[in-house]
Amino acid sequence: MTLQQLFISISENPWPLAVYFILMPVIAWAVGQVSNGSRDITFWSYVYAVLIYAICIPGIFAVTLNIYLFLFERQSIWQANVILQFLPVISMGLTLMLIKSKIPFYLIPGFGKISGFLTLITALIGTMWFFDRIHLVAFTYVPFSVIIIGFVLTLIAIRFAWSKLF
Repeated sequence: MTLQQLFISISENPWPLAVYFILMPVIAWAVGQVSNGSRDITFWSYVYAVLIYAICIPGIFAVTLNIYLFLFERQSIWQANVILQFLPVISMGLTLMLIKSKIPFYLIPGFGKISGFLTLITALIGTMWFFDRIHLVAFTYVPFSVIIIGFVLTLIAIRFAWSKLF
């Protein structure tokens, strides 16, 4: 199954995915109400970690898909699929805001990994967009492996600079 076939299948029957993305902020709010006043921060931080991973993985995928479609494929905003491109991002934003109002993100295990992953994706897409726009054509005798190593070192430098910045 290709991504296009998956997206067509979801577009033909959008309700299961729509219900999932509508329920995630509702579940985060309900967990916040249940955990209110509880002293077992460790347990609730793991519950929130599951919620964060359940919403951030499709949300980050939707953000990446949107960036790719709008920058590289030059898709019109009028052709965007609301269920696949906007609802995951909106649901992720609402869920993260609800969770942040109850518990700081630094107490949630693995939250730094998600932000690092998002930083890496952003740096990679930004670098790819830069090279796509400059239309650089070079005839060189440099082996392709050296170019890949340079690209990886650039990503590591961006990641290091990003961590020092924030």
